[in-house]
Amino acid sequence: MEQSLQTMNPKELEEAFTLFTEASRQLSNAYAELQRDVASLTEQLAVANGHLKKQYEEKAVLSRRLSLLLEKLPAGVLEVNAAGEIVSCNQRGFELLGAVALGSKWQNVLSDRLKLVESDVWQFGDVGESGYVRIEQVQVPEEGVELVLLHDVTTTIQMRAELERQGRLAAMGQMAAGLAHQLRTPLAAALLYTGHLQRPELREEDRLKFAAKTNERLGRLEVLVQNMLQFVRGTPQQISTVNLVDVIHEAVSEVRSIYEPKGVRLTTDVPQLFAMVAANHKELSGAIMNLLENACQASVVDGEVLCRLIDSDASLQLEVVDYGEGIAADVLPRLFEPFFTTKKGGTGLGLAIVRNMVKAYGGEVTVTSAPKMGSNFKICLPRLPDSTNVLEQD
Repeated sequence: MEQSLQTMNPKELEEAFTLFTEASRQLSNAYAELQRDVASLTEQLAVANGHLKKQYEEKAVLSRRLSLLLEKLPAGVLEVNAAGEIVSCNQRGFELLGAVALGSKWQNVLSDRLKLVESDVWQFGDVGESGYVRIEQVQVPEEGVELVLLHDVTTTIQMRAELERQGRLAAMGQMAAGLAHQLRTPLAAALLYTGHLQRPELREEDRLKFAAKTNERLGRLEVLVQNMLQFVRGTPQQISTVNLVDVIHEAVSEVRSIYEPKGVRLTTDVPQLFAMVAANHKELSGAIMNLLENACQASVVDGEVLCRLIDSDASLQLEVVDYGEGIAADVLPRLFEPFFTTKKGGTGLGLAIVRNMVKAYGGEVTVTSAPKMGSNFKICLPRLPDSTNVLEQD
C-alpha cells in the first residue's frame, strides 16, 4: 500500500482524497436523511397507532353497546351459519324458543317448536301459554351467515282476535235488533187478524178475509225467517257443476213473466257457452232473480232491464243493468248490509244473502250507480277448467 502511494504522484493522490472525502460526505448526508425518514416514519406510526387505538376503543364501546342492545331487544335474534346451525341467540330468542342449545339445526327448531298458523305468523309455546311470532330471515353473504329475527306479535294477534269478536257481537246485536224490527209488524198484524177471527158475530166473508190476511202475514214471517237462516248459515247448499247460461235463462224467464205485463222489458245478451261454475243451481238462480227483480222495481214503465254475460278465460261476469233513478251516493256503500233497505216492506236481507252466497262460490258481487243513470250489479264467478266450448246455436 505504501509502495502504491509512493508510486502515485501528488496530483493523483489529491484526486483520490477528494473522491474519498466526497463519498464520505454523501454517505453522511444519506445517513442523516435516513435518520430523518426514520424519525418521520416513527412519528407517523405513532400517530397511526394512536388512531388505530382510538378506533379500536370506539369499536369496543360500540360493540359493548350493540351487545347490550341486542340482549335488550324485544325481538329474538339468532345467527345461523352456512351449515344451518344456530351459533348465537340473544336472551329474547331463548325466551321465545325455550332452551335452545347452540349448535342445534335451525330448521329442526323451527319444525319442532313453532307452528305456522298464517302466511307469515308462527305459534310458539304450550296450549294456554302460547304466543305468536313473525319470522324474518336476512342473509349476510359476506360472512356466510344468516340472521333470523323473531318479532313477537302476540299482542297484535290477540287485539285483532278481540276486535273480530267485538265486531261479531256488534253484528249479532244489529242483526237481532233488525230481526226484531222486521218481525214485529207482520206478527202484530197476524195477531190482530187472529183476534178478529175469534169474534163470534163475524160474518163468514169477513172471516175468510181475515184468515187470508193472517196467512199472508204468517207467510211473510216464514220468508223472513228463511232469509234470516240462509243469511246466518252463510255457506251454500250442496254445490255441483252448473251451466251459468242455463241458470240465467231460467231466472230471466221467471222474472219476465211477472214484470213484462207491468210494462218492463227484460232483454238478454247471453252467448250460448259452456259457462260451467261450481254453485248450487237453486241458490244461484234465486240470487240472479233477486237482482233482476230489484232492477225491474227500479225501472219506470216502458223501461228496460238488461241481463248480459261477459266471458273471459278465468271468470264469468254476469251484469244486471237498469236505467232507472239510480242509487244515492250515501246509500251505495250500505247496500249489502243486512237489514238495510230502502224499500217499503223490504227485509234488507236479499242483497246480503246474494253477497254471502257469491263469496262462498269464490266470486264477488259489486255495484256501480249514478243518479238518473241507473245501476249496474255485477256477479263475477270463477269458471271451471275446460268450459270454454261454444254451444251450437238453436
